[in-house]
Amino acid sequence: MTNTLQGGSDKLRVVDLFAGCGGLTSGFHSTDRYRTVGAVEFDLAAAATYAANFGEENVYRGDIADWVKGDLPDADVVIGGPPCQGFSSLGKRDIGDPRNSMWRQYVEALVKIRPKAFLLENVPQFERSGQFHSLQEMTEPGGILSSYSLKHKSIVATNFGAAQLRRRFIAIGTLKDYPVIDVPMGSVPREEWRTVRDAIWSLRNSVIPENTELPDSTDQFFDAKVPGVFKASDLDFARKYAEISLERMKYIPPEGDRRSIPRHLLPPCWVDRTDGMDVFARLRWDRPSVTIRTEFFKPEKGRYLHPEEHRALSHHEAALLQGFKDDFKWCGTKIQIARQIGNAVPVELATALASHIAGTLCRR
Repeated sequence: MTNTLQGGSDKLRVVDLFAGCGGLTSGFHSTDRYRTVGAVEFDLAAAATYAANFGEENVYRGDIADWVKGDLPDADVVIGGPPCQGFSSLGKRDIGDPRNSMWRQYVEALVKIRPKAFLLENVPQFERSGQFHSLQEMTEPGGILSSYSLKHKSIVATNFGAAQLRRRFIAIGTLKDYPVIDVPMGSVPREEWRTVRDAIWSLRNSVIPENTELPDSTDQFFDAKVPGVFKASDLDFARKYAEISLERMKYIPPEGDRRSIPRHLLPPCWVDRTDGMDVFARLRWDRPSVTIRTEFFKPEKGRYLHPEEHRALSHHEAALLQGFKDDFKWCGTKIQIARQIGNAVPVELATALASHIAGTLCRR
């Protein structure tokens, strides 16, 4: 494998596994220190979004288990977030969930590519899993990744400039020929955290209630028709709410939650509950948002009501809270795009990690 860093004349080559719509890649490219030589994504809509932004030529749209059997590109850094739904605290934490084992294909790719460094991100629960324990064992003497030093931490995206209190587990492996790369904790102090206001203030009153659909548009990616390509302003559509939902929203004050809703408007399951107060709660202008998940457009799923308006977050607002710029392009249905947004790594976090990794590798 040639060394692209000699003389500093070239960018680090990166491969993005389980790439989704490209949150990690967006952050890595924003540093201007990387170029993508490979990306893998199974979901067609997410792969189309990735291709619309970064080009289709290096994207494998399909099962990573098939991709790792072929000839893999040379790369300096491998990044990726294997599916985490089986570990998530919101799910059933099913240790038998087949998605939990997809990190093994990530390991297979590492063995074949042998990058200078790799980054694995997941939910914080992954750190306590048997799967991560197995990964650690692989880096011990005699293991298939014994040529790597492994560092890991759970971190908070707000400490890296994101306007979102999103906690993620990060593991960084460094080839032992290079200085060990530790996981940074972030340097943004609490009093300087970005807020909902910082991220979406410019979009207030941008959602017209009568506009509930994406434009009628399709494009072709990977020999298939996909809805899109959509620009950011196309995501300023509303959701059709039941009348009782609109009535409930009207009772919730700034920074409030469902405790302000009159008892007669509450569904039976909410009446006497004292937990889950983020349900039907408003985001706060001057604080970071809660974690943007795949169903941010449903106020019954968490603190996803607009700080002032009687609606949940728009897809455009959620994308901004995830750090995507307005020049980012989107493909898929409304549900598919929401899933892409919610599953992404905050771009500001990805940018900080990318700079941190490049700073160490390029010092050698």
